[in-house]
Amino acid sequence: MEKQTQLLGKRKNIALIAHDHMKDELLEWASFNRGNLSKHYIFATGTTGMLLETTLDLPVNKVRSGPLGGDMQIGAMISNGELDMLIFFWDPLEMQPHDPDIRALLRMAVVWNIPVATNRSSADFIFSSPLMNNEYERILPNYDQYRSKRFETFVPPAQE
Repeated sequence: MEKQTQLLGKRKNIALIAHDHMKDELLEWASFNRGNLSKHYIFATGTTGMLLETTLDLPVNKVRSGPLGGDMQIGAMISNGELDMLIFFWDPLEMQPHDPDIRALLRMAVVWNIPVATNRSSADFIFSSPLMNNEYERILPNYDQYRSKRFETFVPPAQE
């Protein structure tokens, strides 16, 4: 598959998400990293976004709550090239009613090659990277051939 690149600026678009049992952990991590977060654009799902905005006193671009479609909105933003990174403190021990949306969100992050942190340690490693506050050329798969092949083989249903 051919590759293409996308230049990420010094200011990244970062999505922050946390399941209910992980919100305190994310807020603690975000407070510790407030200085670094203030250099970037923050996006978050509903409740998490309101908590982050209050705790950090920073602007947060909020979408719907995860169970109400927020995870899917973040996934769409990733696939549209609007987000550069996903910090998602998820609770692996708690079944979520919107698990299919969560799997789809994580899948979009992998498909579009964006950094993903799913816990405090991985978030710390990403944020301590020298690439965090510099421009970065992200390598992306070029899905044009895949899309055209799928379109050629698609047979629309017969009209009645």
